[in-house]
Amino acid sequence: MEEIIAKKWIRQREFQGMPCLEDFELVNETLSESLKDGEILIEAEWLSVDPFMRGNLFNSPDSPIMPGSQVASVKRSKHQDYPVGTKVVAYVGWRDRTICNPDTFPQPVFFHKLPDFKGLSDSYALGALGLPGNTALFGIEKVLKVKQGGILLVNSAGGAVGSIACQIGLLKGCEVIAFTGSQEKTSWLKQALNVKLAFNYNSDDIGETLTEHAPNGIDYYFDNVGGDFSYKVLKHMKPHGKVALCGAISTYNQSSSEKTEPLLIPFDYWTFIYNHVIMEGFRASEYESEWLDGITTLRDLILDGKILPNETIAKGFEAMPEAFINIFKGGNIGKQIVKV
Repeated sequence: MEEIIAKKWIRQREFQGMPCLEDFELVNETLSESLKDGEILIEAEWLSVDPFMRGNLFNSPDSPIMPGSQVASVKRSKHQDYPVGTKVVAYVGWRDRTICNPDTFPQPVFFHKLPDFKGLSDSYALGALGLPGNTALFGIEKVLKVKQGGILLVNSAGGAVGSIACQIGLLKGCEVIAFTGSQEKTSWLKQALNVKLAFNYNSDDIGETLTEHAPNGIDYYFDNVGGDFSYKVLKHMKPHGKVALCGAISTYNQSSSEKTEPLLIPFDYWTFIYNHVIMEGFRASEYESEWLDGITTLRDLILDGKILPNETIAKGFEAMPEAFINIFKGGNIGKQIVKV
């Protein structure tokens, strides 16, 4: 039987600040020529890069392969539920070929068959119909529990999660205030997604903007950024306002020396004490029992023209590091993915 060679991207050194190409190494791995009972050989077709992959929590020396999900096709199989040709979504990292046993993964979050997208691109399984989409959906519906007429603020609104969160907020009848990091993304939010109150935090003063457009305060805050941005926003929360803490991308590129001590950002305790503001951190994977239902809901909204996904696509497995770095440079609009 022909030898099976897999390519995989590993992190060859600890990230120091902004990731760079020298942090990564492309290596070959020889896979077993024969499968054990229950195993399948999959080959990647689309791969995801996401901000959370920057965290050293996910990049220990014991497991240097970069984490992440992919849409893959089964090429060989000794598992009766996954015959050759089956499409799967698998959390197996930055690798082009993988031998794995689907039954060993927490399902369906980290491994599942590709659902019927009714003609939509398979790549959506890594974006609007995958982790980013469900993160937005569950954050809006389960954590914030937004109500019609409320004011919802979303930051990093031009990204994979934020852009979907904005659209779900609009569908729920909220007035959405969106912040992003470039004029290009601000224009896209306004023109493509009909987010009328979209602002560039690099040129628009956050406090002045909120004083003008939300003089009575913010009801709901979907936070992807953290840091100083959140400190400024929290001062504008209404009494009993709700914050969904999804991410803190503003802190991800700290060096290891900076991470030895907590990042010291001023915290507005009085806002929480006197205004009874509630902040709740969450991970979409906590809603595993509703995972596939969430995908179906989002799929139908896309098919009905109520949600517009957007993708920034890099081509070739060798482009993984560049695509990853592009996220932190703000070069993506919507979901950044790689087509093998």
